[in-house]
Amino acid sequence: MERLIKVGKIVPKDGKNIKKSILGLGFEKLDRDVFDPEKAYDFVAKSGVKWARLQSGWQKTERKKGEYHFEWLDRIVDSLLQIGVEPFLCLCYGNDLYTETAKKVFGATGCPPIHTAEEKNAWRAYVKAVVTHYKGKITSYEIWNEPDGLWGWKHGVNATELGEFIVDTAKACKSADPDCRVIGLATCLSNRDYLETVAGTGALNAIDGISYHAYSTGESEFDATYNLYNELRQKYNPNLTIIQGESGAQSRSDGCGALRGGAWTPLKQAKFLLRHLLTDIKNQVEKAFYFSCMDMIEALNGKVGEVASYLDYAYFGVISASFDENGRSTGEYTPKLSYYALQNLCSVFCEDYTVTKLPIESGCEWSERCIGYDFDFKNTCHFAVKKPNGASALVYWIPKNILTETIETTVSFKIKKDSVSGEIHIVDLLTGVIYDLPEKMLDSDDTYIKFKNIPATDIPMLLTFGDFCC
Repeated sequence: MERLIKVGKIVPKDGKNIKKSILGLGFEKLDRDVFDPEKAYDFVAKSGVKWARLQSGWQKTERKKGEYHFEWLDRIVDSLLQIGVEPFLCLCYGNDLYTETAKKVFGATGCPPIHTAEEKNAWRAYVKAVVTHYKGKITSYEIWNEPDGLWGWKHGVNATELGEFIVDTAKACKSADPDCRVIGLATCLSNRDYLETVAGTGALNAIDGISYHAYSTGESEFDATYNLYNELRQKYNPNLTIIQGESGAQSRSDGCGALRGGAWTPLKQAKFLLRHLLTDIKNQVEKAFYFSCMDMIEALNGKVGEVASYLDYAYFGVISASFDENGRSTGEYTPKLSYYALQNLCSVFCEDYTVTKLPIESGCEWSERCIGYDFDFKNTCHFAVKKPNGASALVYWIPKNILTETIETTVSFKIKKDSVSGEIHIVDLLTGVIYDLPEKMLDSDDTYIKFKNIPATDIPMLLTFGDFCC
């Protein structure tokens, strides 16, 4: 990158200055009080995300049968709306007032109210109360969390049960607010047979969208997961939208949760964030959430009265924290490298844009930087984006294994001249730095603009034409 000419930097935007974006952050587990949201709002506002995924916390809200106390959740919802961030509310978990097994489970996680008439009626009443209470403030409701895993459906995973639960819950939501959007599945293991069984109950015709969680380390897996849910949508209800509801990686190697044990570092986490969210943008999902805002405990398999059972520290946050003896995130909250990468992404990929293709011809030139030939551009991950102001960008990176490989090389290719217009820059999405290209990297004739030996790494970059990063 030292061959390039620095001319500027992406200016971060906060949520209030963004009208539309698909990008969001996980703001979960406040039903179990695992971090202090008051210390996080300023970071969320300045990140530029437009959505925050919350969990509704039935057990925290209804402590006496039929009495709902939303004050704790009101403070969170109202605070997010004040900073220009829209809440996306996951309806969960169980309640030990109605489900005996929930009395032993920290936060009643993974204890669905499906076994008795009393449980089912209480859940319907609760859902109606939530949607009625937040009508005009919350537009989208997601049903449960990771029900295809034993931590999310503790008595035993059952796809038919989930399908029937989705249908019942969706009816309750729509009865309270016919205009609300109801999202189903929120699955994480992406087992085709399980999903087909859910669909066979008619669940996908009772909802407006489907969500999935995607914890994998490479673009081929990101795409394969999306494609599975897209095939499901096309088969059963093409009107459904698709939401990537959770995906993240730790910033250190001793973190619990999905992808645990990997040789994660703050840099690898930032690469993961950029590469996965850009893949979501390419796939044109309705929303894409990075998990999560904050370093926190996993708290999915905790037992009531056994604090040690849920001191399973994870480090998925774009903000770091310390932990007290009960596992609550404390101390000074500090942004990580991934936070600044998220800021850059949110500031550029907001408002209106169209994912498209540019007429590109790949080539391999001799590269002095490599003392050899370029990396073949055909083997990069790349796609193009156009904005209403006429600006466009080519997004590209080399999809090396995030955990085991790095690469810094060059690429060469040609773009048809009449497909782009405006000044040309390269933007490093990790640092936000904007560069001019030196003359020797550019050439043109009547038909093509030729790019020779421009930088390429395993970190996403933009080749922009016109005022793309405004």
